[in-house]
Amino acid sequence: MPKGFWKSLEKPFVAIAPMANVTDVAFRSILVKYGKPDVIWNEFVSADGLCDKRGKEKLLPLLRFDKKEHPIVAQLFSAHPDAIFEATKLVSSLGYDGIDINMGCPDKAVVRQGAGAALIKSPKLAREIIVAAKEGAGKVPISVKTRIGYLKNEVETWIPVLAEAGLDAITIHGRTMKEMSKVDAHWDAIARSSEIIRMFHSKKDCPIIIGNGDVMNYKEAIGVAKKYHVDGIMIGRGIFFNIFAFRKQEKELTIYNRISILLEHLDRFEEMYYHDKELIKRKYDHMKKFYKIYIAGFDSAKNLRAELMETKSIDEARQLVRARLVDAN
Repeated sequence: MPKGFWKSLEKPFVAIAPMANVTDVAFRSILVKYGKPDVIWNEFVSADGLCDKRGKEKLLPLLRFDKKEHPIVAQLFSAHPDAIFEATKLVSSLGYDGIDINMGCPDKAVVRQGAGAALIKSPKLAREIIVAAKEGAGKVPISVKTRIGYLKNEVETWIPVLAEAGLDAITIHGRTMKEMSKVDAHWDAIARSSEIIRMFHSKKDCPIIIGNGDVMNYKEAIGVAKKYHVDGIMIGRGIFFNIFAFRKQEKELTIYNRISILLEHLDRFEEMYYHDKELIKRKYDHMKKFYKIYIAGFDSAKNLRAELMETKSIDEARQLVRARLVDAN
């Protein structure tokens, strides 16, 4: 039987996907307030980096979270079982509800390390990493997020590796590594993956199965989960089209609402790096990817977004949107 919070979740549930420089503590605070997912994933963190003194100092701030975010899962990546063991031991001490091992990231820098989606090609190493994670995590449940294959659909050979690994949950992104996000998600392959996993388990001890790919909001997620026989749905890019994607009842956003929430997000982003003003400046470009969430759906939105993309600092962006807020009120 799955451990920890997984066994008590009402199904089907909806989770936020782990996204680098997106699901940070600032954005997660906005999600919690305006449409909290049933399960929250942190952005992924290098287990190798957490095992290095300088790396640990740099990465630990990425693992901060608020008590309002529970249940929250930390995601780690590495090709080294010893690093995964040490990192899961550290993360489990921080109070996370679960730890997820990334076996699906297609980023070239990650794949070159033999981590992320590269582990699909190395099932023996993948098993060793899962064993190390379970040993390091103690009572904290371990899950894996993966894809349906590396260059082609490999669910018939790859998914059984995970099904037999004693995981508490498995998330399947319905694309291969090669496909990145350039094609529609193959939900038939996700459904087949779910079928394979269930073949290895009784109903009582089966890992939680989560599908991921192209789902845009809560209402759609519930229908997709039932259609393709998964326990939960993970939404990633859908959040960029609707800040209320996780709400059971969506809310119509006025211009005033949109800009007010953006101002709040700017404040949270600044607070995240409060200890280092230079770091705020260097990280500011990460904030720009969020502007299309808030600055959309009204006249002049395109022009305002273009102006915001040219800003160089939090203060400059704040001044620009505050002026627009006065006009909207």
